[in-house]
Amino acid sequence: MRKKQVLVIGSSDENRYRAECRVIGNFIARNGWVLITGGRGGIMESVSRGAAEEGGVVVGILPESDLDGANEYCSIVVATGMGHARNAINVLSADIVVAVGGKAGTLSELAYAWMYGKPVVCCVFADGWSSMLPEMRIDDRESSRIFIAATAEDACEHLRNFFT
Repeated sequence: MRKKQVLVIGSSDENRYRAECRVIGNFIARNGWVLITGGRGGIMESVSRGAAEEGGVVVGILPESDLDGANEYCSIVVATGMGHARNAINVLSADIVVAVGGKAGTLSELAYAWMYGKPVVCCVFADGWSSMLPEMRIDDRESSRIFIAATAEDACEHLRNFFT
């Protein structure tokens, strides 16, 4: 049976939300779900650390072609050599997306999630695109699959509700 897969996205240079990301990563792993990230630092590393602490499976899908570019908490590394184009793979590999903060790379993943109809949990406690997306629409399509999380615990509750 296929495991449920959660993509967590956010900036590779963001470190202000380490504690919140670890809570989300812990929760994903405790539920036996697979965590997918872009495999790099910042938000991706913090959530990966949380999942790894609970013995979870952490998949890092890297933009570069070198397997050694992943953060130390990734248990499975996919080196794509595709640069930001790998963001489509990240999104398509997930059942649901959690956005924490984010800059241009995160925006591209949010756009892919929007186009492919993937549900997104927007963590509005963080700056960046995760707090801006709920206030605007990417295009004229309607989406009832945007969930707002004011805390890490809210994000976890949205994940629980989605998978039950």
